[in-house]
Amino acid sequence: MSVVKLEEVVKVYRMGQVEVEALKGVDLEIDRGAFVCFVGPSGSGKTTLLNLIGCLDKPTRGRVTVAGTNPTALSRRQAALFRGEHLGFIFQDFNLLPVLSAAENVEYPLLMVKQAKARERREAVARVLEAVGIADQAGKRPDQLSGGQKQRVAVARALVTQPEVVLADEPTANLDQDTARMVIRLMKTMRDRFGATFIFSTHDARIVSEAEQVLLLRDGRLADGGPEAARMAGGAA
Repeated sequence: MSVVKLEEVVKVYRMGQVEVEALKGVDLEIDRGAFVCFVGPSGSGKTTLLNLIGCLDKPTRGRVTVAGTNPTALSRRQAALFRGEHLGFIFQDFNLLPVLSAAENVEYPLLMVKQAKARERREAVARVLEAVGIADQAGKRPDQLSGGQKQRVAVARALVTQPEVVLADEPTANLDQDTARMVIRLMKTMRDRFGATFIFSTHDARIVSEAEQVLLLRDGRLADGGPEAARMAGGAA
């Protein structure tokens, strides 16, 4: 059963007097529990596609369905609530709040969207911090953590609301090779444990090699992955 579905999706941006067609009739279905990555050269439409799935933007034409909902029909406030309840996000620069501890960063989405009691929040935070192997760092601020530890906190934060879909934009870009491999394996383990669908945008061949489905974007159109996608992953931006 699909958790993400795009039907003839077109996205056009206006830059001054010029119209740029970022996506050109994309059809796509992603199953629940999948571990999928998008690859392609800079400007191919990867970020645009993630933004549409993440309900951060709306298509010019076509239909996007995420977790059984058409985000296009939602108001800005409704879309924000939907993201908080159904989606998790992992960023290449971690996006942790510097004044908060690791545990407080993980708790933050629960404070924003969930009407959970303090004890329920603490239990949820403790559960995901333990799952990603960083419970012993719960009281430290981001500037006291390594890059790999920060990304573990980011993974925990993405999972704490029990989302159906986790979106990751270049999640290993700021990590060394060994740490990147560790983070990729961690994400896959968390997929298996929590059941969320993981969708990546990447040019990192280390993610491509771990993905169960590789989707190639070129000039706003979607193609199957395979050897060409793997080759492009080594040099795409």
